[in-house]
Amino acid sequence: MAQAPIQFDRASGVLAGANAWEQFAAIALTLGSKISSNFSHRGYNRCANLLRKTLVDRDIEIKLNDDATFAFPYGDGYWSKLLNRTFSYEDELDLLFRASVDVDYTLLDCGANYGYWSVLVSSKPYGSHKAIAVEPSGANFPKLANNARLNNGRFEVMKCAIGAGRGTARLSGSKHEAFSIAGGQDDGEEVPVIALDNLLDDGKISSGGKFLIKLDVEGVEIEAIKGGARLLREDSVLLAEEHGNDPQHTVSRFILEQTPLKLIVYDPGSNRMETVSELSILDRIKVSSHVGYNVFGTASAFWQDRIDALNARLQ
Repeated sequence: MAQAPIQFDRASGVLAGANAWEQFAAIALTLGSKISSNFSHRGYNRCANLLRKTLVDRDIEIKLNDDATFAFPYGDGYWSKLLNRTFSYEDELDLLFRASVDVDYTLLDCGANYGYWSVLVSSKPYGSHKAIAVEPSGANFPKLANNARLNNGRFEVMKCAIGAGRGTARLSGSKHEAFSIAGGQDDGEEVPVIALDNLLDDGKISSGGKFLIKLDVEGVEIEAIKGGARLLREDSVLLAEEHGNDPQHTVSRFILEQTPLKLIVYDPGSNRMETVSELSILDRIKVSSHVGYNVFGTASAFWQDRIDALNARLQ
């Protein structure tokens, strides 16, 4: 029988249900995050995953806020940074989500992993929004579904990948946060693929709504954008990952040059959402080759006005 999950409250810092070694591990994981944050957490995942080998296989449930619980295997290298209460995950997305609490939108969480953003966006402090979490991995999906259950089933989960159209593909990879259908591998698991526009076709969402579309699909961003042409003409904002190890800024270049979307990026230097006309701005923003950066694309006057209002508040 699996052991009961460890509990951690980010607001208070209280860790409950952990034995002495697990408490020591929490201290090590927290300290490691604080130290490695000075160099974009380089090496943290590897060290945390080594420490995890010494731990009993059990989950930790982290209370992100009073209405959001997020579970993952204790010691996981990617998510254990959340034990560091000063760590903030994907600041630029959090900024937009918090500024949109009063908007009636649906989050399409594509490449949801364990569902972190679906858990948060559907919580009361973030506006209790509808969310659809899409994850193709047979290893990740049960953890995503568990997080939906932990939060009273308030967001929908779908087991499939996002691409240019309906079909199947091979999903492979060695890290749960980086599984991909890119490259046409022969190994891995076969997964169904749908396009973003199929969500409209299948009645999962309705035309005329407002949408925030998080696209973290590990190398097939452009195909996914092509498969969402109709949806992106709605009141939508695309939140796409731009890889730090791509000096050509391939995803941003495609958005800027091949779509009707305005390209927007959060610039830490100006503390503003900047409209991009020259991709050279990304040379300055993308300072770490081993992490991802989120860029935004929208053709919606509504969302452009909201981003302008957000910038006014940031001044």
